[in-house]
Amino acid sequence: MDILATEAGNLLKVHGLLLATAESCTGGGVAQAITGVAGSSAWFERGFVTYSNLAKQQMLGVSAPTLAQYGAVSEAVVREMVAGALINSAAQIALSVSGIAGPDGGTPDKPVGTVWFAWGLKNAAVYSRCYLIAGNRAEVRAEAVRIALQGVIDLLKVHTELT
Repeated sequence: MDILATEAGNLLKVHGLLLATAESCTGGGVAQAITGVAGSSAWFERGFVTYSNLAKQQMLGVSAPTLAQYGAVSEAVVREMVAGALINSAAQIALSVSGIAGPDGGTPDKPVGTVWFAWGLKNAAVYSRCYLIAGNRAEVRAEAVRIALQGVIDLLKVHTELT
C-alpha cells in the first residue's frame, strides 16, 4: 500500500491537487494508507468514514431515495459519495468505496466481496466500477484499499494525458 499511496501522492503534488476520501466498508483504510506517507498533508485534504446510511446522508448528502432504491452498495451511491466529498471539502479529486466485506451481509444480487468504487475530479466526469473481491473480511478490505488507490493513480494519469 505504501508504494501506491506514495505514487498517488506524487501525482497529486505534480498536479497541485488535494484528495478527499469517502469510505464505508474500508472504515478509513484508504485514509490510513495515505496518511502513512510522510508529507501527505500536502495532498490529502480529508477523509469521510460514512459507515452508516445516516452518515452518508448527513456528511456527504447521499439522498435517502437513492439509498432506498439502490442500497448502500451501488453505483448510484458511490457516485453521490464522490460528489458529496467534493462539495464538502476543499479537494479537487475524490474517491469513494462501499461494499460488503463479510462474512455476513451478502445477498444473491450482492454477494460478500461486492465492492463499488467511484473516482472523480471537481467539475469533471465521475468514473465508477464494481469488483467482486475474493477472500475473508480483512482481505476484501485490503484489496479494496489497493483498488481505490490504483484508481486515483489511473485517473490522474488519464488527466495528465488530457491536459
